[in-house]
Amino acid sequence: QVPLVESGGGSVQAGGSMRLSCVASGNTLQFADMSWYRQPPGLQRDLVASINVGGITTYADSVKGRFTISRDNAKNTVSLQMNNLKPEDTAIYFCNMNLFNKPSWGQGTQVTVSS
Repeated sequence: QVPLVESGGGSVQAGGSMRLSCVASGNTLQFADMSWYRQPPGLQRDLVASINVGGITTYADSVKGRFTISRDNAKNTVSLQMNNLKPEDTAIYFCNMNLFNKPSWGQGTQVTVSS
C-alpha cells in the first residue's frame, strides 16, 4: 500500500465550501487513478468522485455541479473542492488510490455540515 494522508476536513454551515487534499508518498500518484469516497455514520462507504490518469473525472449524482476533483501530479496531490455543502454531505471522506489494480486508502477526514 502507498501511504495517503488526507487533510482539510472540519465543520462548516450549509452552503459553505471546503477543500480536501490527499498527498501520496513517493512519485506514485502520476501512475494512479484517484478517488474520493465518503462514509456517513452507520452507512456504507460510497464513491464521490474519481479522476483517472488521463484527467477524466466522474462524479456521484448527488455531488455533480457542487464538487470538483483535481490532481497535481507534480505535488503528488489530489484535491476535492466542495461547494454549496449540504447536511447530507456529512461523512468521513477517504482518499483512494488505484495503482496498477492495487488499492490504497487514507485514514479519512471528517466533514461535518450543519444546517
